Amino acid sequence: MPRLRSLTLIAALFAGLAAPASAQQTLTAPGPEGELAGTLVTPKPDHPLVLIIPGSGMTDRDGNNPLAVTAAPYRLLADALQQRGIGTLRIDKRGMFGSKAATADPNAVTIADYVADTASWIESARAQIAIDCVWLLGHSEGAIVALAAAQELDNLCGVILVTAPGRPMGTVLREQLHANPANAPLLEGVDAAIAELEAGRRVDVESLHPLLGRLFAPTVQGFMIDLMAHDPAQLAAATDEPLLIVHGGNDLQIGDADAAALRAGAPDAEFVEIDAMNHVFKEVPADDPFANRASYADASLPVAPALVEAVAEFVMRPRGEEN
Repeated sequence: MPRLRSLTLIAALFAGLAAPASAQQTLTAPGPEGELAGTLVTPKPDHPLVLIIPGSGMTDRDGNNPLAVTAAPYRLLADALQQRGIGTLRIDKRGMFGSKAATADPNAVTIADYVADTASWIESARAQIAIDCVWLLGHSEGAIVALAAAQELDNLCGVILVTAPGRPMGTVLREQLHANPANAPLLEGVDAAIAELEAGRRVDVESLHPLLGRLFAPTVQGFMIDLMAHDPAQLAAATDEPLLIVHGGNDLQIGDADAAALRAGAPDAEFVEIDAMNHVFKEVPADDPFANRASYADASLPVAPALVEAVAEFVMRPRGEEN
């Protein structure tokens, strides 16, 4: 039977403590042209390992992004999980940051490529640590990678989706751009461009408003076409492994409709609603977009303790009792 838990956001004694540096090490895995790189926090004996798959764009292994995201959500989550003995592997995507050598063009990639990288990471982790399986935690766009990987890979304990899209990314992107009144002059071009990409066709950026040129740059259109062809709810429905869905009530990027779509697709999955959590795992006041966005640049704020509790409780539960 599915479980629905609305977790009260309470202070966790160890959630904000930094992990000892000695417990962390760089781990590499074979990539298509060179090494992939990440940071491994070794679990205690008989404790699980969680592979954190990053979200969209140039998001690094800590969850930071050159576009003003310096909240370090993945690093802080890893630190908090380590206090419970749970290991983590957080990674740089192929062609970016520490994984720059893996490919010359980080935009020439598909979801299937990221699944192949996930398989490489699991193999490298299992060569380093005596574990039978690995948990996948996908954040935002990374949730689509995690779900796609669950259709292809063995040696998975289960899948955790955090602030994850539940509808195709064309629908989500269209909704995000329409939500900002300042985008009104651009929306005709936005809708036309997304419709072309959804149909598998490239867009002539010369026909678009100059402000849309970066969003729909020719270099990323191939990946966008591939990404938009994946339906997260359908992937969730086809996932046999234990599945945990965590949704933040104060997420400015992923709304309630996405959580509902995932739950409809996978009604037996465990679902956790964290009312105060936003897209970068921080507790923020409701109805305060300024504070919400400010938290994207604040690594001093801990991740929501309820997120740590939900993930830890799920992965530490005896196998076969996850749902």
